[in-house]
Amino acid sequence: MSNPRGKSQTNDEPVGGFGYNKSMGGITISRQMGSLGSQVAEAAAGRLGYRLVFRDLINQSARRAGVPEVALATIDELGILGIKPSRADLQAYHRAVKQVMLELAQEGNVVIVGRAGQVILQDAPGFLHVRIVAPKELRVLRTMEDKNLSREAAMAMVEKSDKARALYVQRNYHADLEDPSLYDLVINTGRFNVQEAAELVCAALKRLLETEQTP
Repeated sequence: MSNPRGKSQTNDEPVGGFGYNKSMGGITISRQMGSLGSQVAEAAAGRLGYRLVFRDLINQSARRAGVPEVALATIDELGILGIKPSRADLQAYHRAVKQVMLELAQEGNVVIVGRAGQVILQDAPGFLHVRIVAPKELRVLRTMEDKNLSREAAMAMVEKSDKARALYVQRNYHADLEDPSLYDLVINTGRFNVQEAAELVCAALKRLLETEQTP
């Protein structure tokens, strides 16, 4: 799957042994609950020596917007805490998310997990957009083991998470989370383990950056 992307001017300092330039490069990771997407993101960031940005993006954006309660509501995607921020607070928060994410993209050398990074940074040069998925039954099994839940409770949690994440992208960015054109790479962790998936991500980023740096 390919996306047309612009060229970027860079310096000559390589990073991670891959031969691409330290002044650019980044990854967004969209993932399903139970897909091990967060673990893949952490492994890829470790391999590349990149900064991993996850919950701190939520917290920083909420603080910048002056709406700290939105951070709790956002992390609580299953609605357990029952926090319902005002529309104005949510709008301020999403403006801050976009601003923070664009600043991170400018800095480069970052792996951003969630928060619709694949939409906000869709046209950012040097950014690879990745979706991590797995078969539903496997995701339920992993959730059962991770959270010590019954199959029924884990199934309900996975389904609610899927709906909440899809709604977040649709409501705030008018995009379809499952639209394949939003991603450069989709990895099924039912077929690849965490380290194998991270290796695929790093190899794809290397190729993307080499392509974008070709005159």
